[in-house]
Amino acid sequence: MKIQVLKHHDIEMALVLWHLFQRSYKVEADLVGTSDFPPLRRSSEAMQKSDTLFYGIWKKERLAAAIEVSFKNELLDVCSLVIDPDFFRQGLARQLLDFVEDEFNPQTCVVETASANMPAIKLYQKHGYVLIDQWMTSFHIEKVKLVKTKTS
Repeated sequence: MKIQVLKHHDIEMALVLWHLFQRSYKVEADLVGTSDFPPLRRSSEAMQKSDTLFYGIWKKERLAAAIEVSFKNELLDVCSLVIDPDFFRQGLARQLLDFVEDEFNPQTCVVETASANMPAIKLYQKHGYVLIDQWMTSFHIEKVKLVKTKTS
């Protein structure tokens, strides 16, 4: 399974990404217990204009999984990691994390997620991330921050 750069500046790709994000983040919104989940408000136009990088895995001619990252000063920020619910538990998130860590070789990786998203937290912890912070957002969703630092 090949991981590809997703050309999100193209409107058609932005729409494909938006659809995947909607399907994936709906599951997280349900885990959190809210119908007003900020990631679900993100438009395809916002994705299209983003200066982040997107990588994806296609299965059965569908975008099954995508990761959105930014990389600056040896810091890899995992902005989003989304899996289509039809493709959960197939190792796609792990493959995407491995790929971006190999691609950028960062000194530090950081990710945030809802504290109620235990599947994501467990995935990151298995991948060497450590929970370092927890807080309540202004939109009343508890979040956590996890960090992975390279040991030289």
